[in-house]
Amino acid sequence: MHIGEPKTGTTFLQDALWGNRARLAAQGLQLPGYSDRDHSRASRDLRETPRPASDPADPWTGEWDVLSGQALRIRGQVVISNELLAASSPQQAERAVRSLLRSEVHVVATVRDFGALLPAEWQEAVKCRGTTGWETWLDEVITAEQAADRRRRSWFWRVHDTLAILGMWSQHIPPDQVHVVTVPRQDPAGLLWTRFAAVTGIDPEGCDLTGARRNSSLGLAETEFLRQMNQALPAGMPDWFYAREIKQILAHGVLSARPHSSRPALLPGQHAWAAEQAEILIAGLRDAKYHVVGDLAELRPAGRAGSPAGPVSPPAEQQLEAAVQAVAALADRYYQDRYPARQRHRPRGARQMASDIKWALLNGRRVQRVLRRASHRAAVRRLRVIIWWVLILSRSRRYPRT
Repeated sequence: MHIGEPKTGTTFLQDALWGNRARLAAQGLQLPGYSDRDHSRASRDLRETPRPASDPADPWTGEWDVLSGQALRIRGQVVISNELLAASSPQQAERAVRSLLRSEVHVVATVRDFGALLPAEWQEAVKCRGTTGWETWLDEVITAEQAADRRRRSWFWRVHDTLAILGMWSQHIPPDQVHVVTVPRQDPAGLLWTRFAAVTGIDPEGCDLTGARRNSSLGLAETEFLRQMNQALPAGMPDWFYAREIKQILAHGVLSARPHSSRPALLPGQHAWAAEQAEILIAGLRDAKYHVVGDLAELRPAGRAGSPAGPVSPPAEQQLEAAVQAVAALADRYYQDRYPARQRHRPRGARQMASDIKWALLNGRRVQRVLRRASHRAAVRRLRVIIWWVLILSRSRRYPRT
């Protein structure tokens, strides 16, 4: 189980896994579910994430039992990956591990130095509708560090209190089955994949990484524009709509594609604090005797205390440029929704048509929705595991992303 942490290359690793699903299966490593969204839905179920009544997404009740049931059907190695598993409570982590103890369970965590992690997490907070400025946000993180209940008080510590997170996920497995992968500073994507592959025992050279993306980052001007826009949005706009329309279109699409302007940095005192946190983490990981892949020294913030310049306010011109592109993108989205282009379908052979019919009968969109809405029942969850086994595990075929 790859449990995170967020902003440590998890999007890249997940894209690499799913983009090479057939190649990995040939090496003896399987992915339960039909796409990475099934792992996300299972994570929400495990963490008991509330679902607003207005959310058009299918309910995720029962999804963890379905995913773990699929995993236990596999003979060989299995990977479950979702970065928000790191946000689980001790009881939720125990449930996850216990549900898989019929097999040998390994826990993998990717970790990153605070000097790079903190600005990335502030950006992510803004991309998730946050309105707090960089300096205030960072002060709140530093203040919460001293609290005994910091994982409950602060989202940052909930997903980045590494020693506490690994401690609760390792309660029922030996320490050498807990793997800590450090995020490299040089060639972060390729080397991170090599390190992750070393944990799972797969050959990284045989995989195609061209389709794997790193989670988009924003410049300071783009982040500040988005933050101010968040302040102006009506309170009645639901978060699920924001995540699917604003975050995906603007943050991951338009704004991330712009040339990066300056980014927030740590002031001297903040840099010293981050360096102190790094030493605490490094010492704790060594004492815990977990399996470390990479170099723990990479968890120390780069540079010297006092060397980074403080954050500067981005020029108004840069924010205006970002705003213009954002409005244009939203206008285009509105046009595409109102006047969708007609799609031409390529002719299919008889074998492919038969396969498509079988897929539609067992796991088409309507069937899938009916089954998900009934997955609070154990019998339906078991039926979904069997359907997945018939469609995916029992034969070799292409894996559609549904």
